Amino acid sequence: MKTPLPIFTEEKNLMELEDEGRTFLLQPNTAESWKAMKAKAASDGIHLYMVSAFRSIERQSQIIENKKAKGIPDDEIYAVSAPPGRSEHHTGRAIDLNTVDCPVLEEEFEDTPAFEWLRENAASFGFTLSYPRNNPYGIAYEPWHWKFRGNQAFETARQSTESEPR
Repeated sequence: MKTPLPIFTEEKNLMELEDEGRTFLLQPNTAESWKAMKAKAASDGIHLYMVSAFRSIERQSQIIENKKAKGIPDDEIYAVSAPPGRSEHHTGRAIDLNTVDCPVLEEEFEDTPAFEWLRENAASFGFTLSYPRNNPYGIAYEPWHWKFRGNQAFETARQSTESEPR
């Protein structure tokens, strides 16, 4: 029996963030943590970039309707796309990631050094993999989908940096 996905409200406190020439919206703490994580990955020789971030409930509805218009059965749609109102992307805290030489939003991402780096380091920046294999929600495995859940160590480091004299 699958666990229903939680209901999420749309985050209103969002900031724009440029990444690889594209503009994304993220909740501010998520954006700060993403920037720090991306910089650390780069210093370790890992190239990460965002594919997707905040998504409105309206946009999620459009995605679902487009798939239905193509004749994709509901069970296939909802195995890979959360229903409107139940996507972590509505929170402004979820990011879909990729790296060079990897197809976008494909399981092959798990075979990259970038994914291995995330498995070892993302938690220290407050990010967790949302949909591992055999997750209780019945959502397909998404090695690219990470959600910022907060991290006391990251917040403490950020606050001490902000309070240092310049």
